[in-house]
Amino acid sequence: MLIVGLGNIGAKYEGTYHNVGFSVADKLAERFMLTFKDAPTLSAMMAEGNVDGKKVRILKPTTFMNLSGVAVKSALTKFEPATEDVLIIYDDIDLPLGATRLREKGSAGTHNGMRSVTSLCGELPRLRVGIGRPHEEEDLASYVLKKAGKEAKEILAGAAERVADAVERYLKTSDFSAFSREINTPKA
Repeated sequence: MLIVGLGNIGAKYEGTYHNVGFSVADKLAERFMLTFKDAPTLSAMMAEGNVDGKKVRILKPTTFMNLSGVAVKSALTKFEPATEDVLIIYDDIDLPLGATRLREKGSAGTHNGMRSVTSLCGELPRLRVGIGRPHEEEDLASYVLKKAGKEAKEILAGAAERVADAVERYLKTSDFSAFSREINTPKA
């Protein structure tokens, strides 16, 4: 399985709403006791190992968000996973904070990282984690690059934990419908 968390590389972006994909990737690597290492040929950091008898690779692109498709395309070319064995995880302003939605395919919406992925790789299974919307006076770019406050951080950590639980079960069953029912939350 190839799991890709979208985000921006670097300390300045840690803890921002836009790095929720990285946070979930970190939680999964921690859960599976895997360590991220530099994978320059993939333009990513990668953690890999066997989980419940299945080869798992978790990527965090080092291309910055708007070029995420470059890293995903490199990984797809190198590892050749089946489409159902790919999962792209990213933040979504159109979902309430902490809500999660899993889809086999769909629109990238306003998310430039996912637009990059779909333009270079086509439609892939994706899991969106809600970060809520900015206040009316705040522009979108400022909002997604803002560090989450204490309460929001706790809600997003809970979402990452739910995702890790669901991915762990999915690896055992390979039942996408059950995975979808479990992870698709109406709210946080």
